[in-house]
Amino acid sequence: MKFVIDRSEERGHVCLGWLDSKHSFSFGQYYNPSKINFGLLRVLNDDKISGGQGFGMHPHENMEIITIPLKGDLEHKDSMGNTAVIKNGDIQVMSAGSGVYHSEFNHSKTDDVELLQIWIFPDADNYTPRYDQKSIAELLNPNEFSQVLNPKDKGNGVWIHQNAYMSIGEWDNDVEKIYAFNIKGNGAYIFVIEGTIEVEGNILLRRDAMGIWETDTFKVKSIGKSKFLIIEVPIHR
Repeated sequence: MKFVIDRSEERGHVCLGWLDSKHSFSFGQYYNPSKINFGLLRVLNDDKISGGQGFGMHPHENMEIITIPLKGDLEHKDSMGNTAVIKNGDIQVMSAGSGVYHSEFNHSKTDDVELLQIWIFPDADNYTPRYDQKSIAELLNPNEFSQVLNPKDKGNGVWIHQNAYMSIGEWDNDVEKIYAFNIKGNGAYIFVIEGTIEVEGNILLRRDAMGIWETDTFKVKSIGKSKFLIIEVPIHR
């Protein structure tokens, strides 16, 4: 087993007034040659957007883009004709494929919206762009690894063009379970949304993360109530 621990305070930090963003990997104005990606996980941004503010229309291509609001709601519009509000408790995926434009704005004019945005490399280029959105509440089981994202036809969550999975844990104190990889050779990036967990003897606090690879399983234990995300991705493209 190999692993790396990324502490919350070690992340890149960009503050533009209306946007306060923490970057787990190099992104935009933040560049760290030792933190470019974890396998095919390219971006994990922890964003806070002020009321009425957001990102105007901008392009993406050949990337699987996943958005998970943690507080408040986010407005989405894109060049495919989709207009939606991504609510706290939803998960949204946009396969940029051969090219798409989209905008993201805080749905509230007064309150901040907080969200995770995650980018994963697809298994091939130039797919037809697509959009999907689901309620995480329909997929969550307390004190379990609840799968919310998967490859096509491999689960009930939203799907992407990659052999990748995402699970969310909402656990009570002292819950302890073994995570078994869905695909041999994949790695996992564990990100603590709230609370404290222990992964293979390593304590992870709020917004800490840990990458694990070259193993088939690993042990997770909750210390108090916790909420965390496990992003399982191929290590090599």
